[in-house]
Amino acid sequence: MEEKTKTKKIISAIFDGEIKLVEVETTFIKALPGFSIVGLASNAVQESKERIKAALLNNDFSFPPLKIVTNLSPANLPKKSTALDLPIALSILFQNRDVDFSEYLVLGELGLDGSIKETNDIFAIALASGYKKFIVPKSIASKLAQIPDIEVYGFENIKEFFDFKPKKERVKKIKYKFIEIENKKYFYNDKFELDFKDVKGQIIAKRVALISAAGMHNILLEGSAGVGKSMIINRLKYILPPVSLEELLEIEKQNSLENKEITFNPKRPFRFPHHSSSKSAIFGGRNNKIGEIALANNGILFFDELPQFRKDILEDLRLPLQEGKLLISRVDSKIEYKTEILFAAAMNPCPCGNLLSNKECRCSEIEIRRYKNRISEPLFDRIDLYLQMTEDSDDSVISSKEMFAKVLSAFERQIKRGYLNSRLPENWKFDIESEAKEVLQKAVNNFNLSKRSEFKILKVAQTISDLENYDKINKKAVLEALSYRRR
Repeated sequence: MEEKTKTKKIISAIFDGEIKLVEVETTFIKALPGFSIVGLASNAVQESKERIKAALLNNDFSFPPLKIVTNLSPANLPKKSTALDLPIALSILFQNRDVDFSEYLVLGELGLDGSIKETNDIFAIALASGYKKFIVPKSIASKLAQIPDIEVYGFENIKEFFDFKPKKERVKKIKYKFIEIENKKYFYNDKFELDFKDVKGQIIAKRVALISAAGMHNILLEGSAGVGKSMIINRLKYILPPVSLEELLEIEKQNSLENKEITFNPKRPFRFPHHSSSKSAIFGGRNNKIGEIALANNGILFFDELPQFRKDILEDLRLPLQEGKLLISRVDSKIEYKTEILFAAAMNPCPCGNLLSNKECRCSEIEIRRYKNRISEPLFDRIDLYLQMTEDSDDSVISSKEMFAKVLSAFERQIKRGYLNSRLPENWKFDIESEAKEVLQKAVNNFNLSKRSEFKILKVAQTISDLENYDKINKKAVLEALSYRRR
């Protein structure tokens, strides 16, 4: 009776907007020697045959005179990641050895000398795969070890597997500063590369920026060219609240997918797309690319020259800003991205930009109206803080260090409450004084405010109360919140 061929199975994964597990199984067949990979492998994966052959032969592995067939399952799922190199190589190397890899998720690209290299999707896969044990390149092992509740085993070269003795990677401390609230650490970077002390005057604008940062509220600054709108928002990113370890890992996942170095710097993302950007660049979807709005998750998405963006892009912003998530539907799959962002925008008051300045405005009323009508009322309704900036001669200065100290204080109050103020649930019960409630009700009646607008005013008033250490939302906080509402 003819002997059955043995099959070695190893689990790996690919990142295609979401994590998809791949079972790598290899068998040796009595036939003319050869090596084939089946299962919708892309050209990059097909080329791994040559890399794997060279890597194994250069490390004294002898290929048997048999046909090697590797199947990547599920067979109907396209595979593009070169991180499948290592699991394919191990399925060949351990074909006749009794080593069980069922507990491990194996990821890594091979060099011709057998070196094991990292790819940009390994961090994202490790973070979301649900596996507890990972075999990965040594170069990324210490970074993956920061992910809670997993075991990471790093290898530098394929020859280390000949005598398979996996060594668990030790967790290293994150070097950045942190505050501890209710036994949980929140990390921050107090290096201010751009400082608010460089912004002369504009006291109210800096106050609005402080409130925006403290509660992660959406902000829109309107003013003439050169008044300091972009200057203020570019400094906003340095005074944002600290991040939890979970948020920090999510930020680094996005960085790794963009081929950025993983440093565990707790600086929140700042995305600054140009107004000529395409819809797919902003929202993602084409060729499985992540859009700017998803890359800005847990940070800032800044639209400068807001009315210059395409109308359909501005309208499609409404849902992800409201829901904090974005669903991309494809023919064969649906991918959901988190979009918990601080949306910051700046705009001129008219096409020429001189309407609120000392310079002469050359725009007609029709041109100004057409310019501003590019932004719909429902989108304006998603903005928590609006300020019309004018030129001033004030020289008052406040530093980013002073502003960040206030943000830290307000952040601690919010964490103890359970939410950042911009993310309070719609059924939240605010602790508000009766006089403040009366003022708010009058504003609702006089300005015909929607329930969404009323809720946003209360969230901003709560942030003002946290910054000023008020026990309850008082009349002063409500009046200030109302003053930042677009009229």
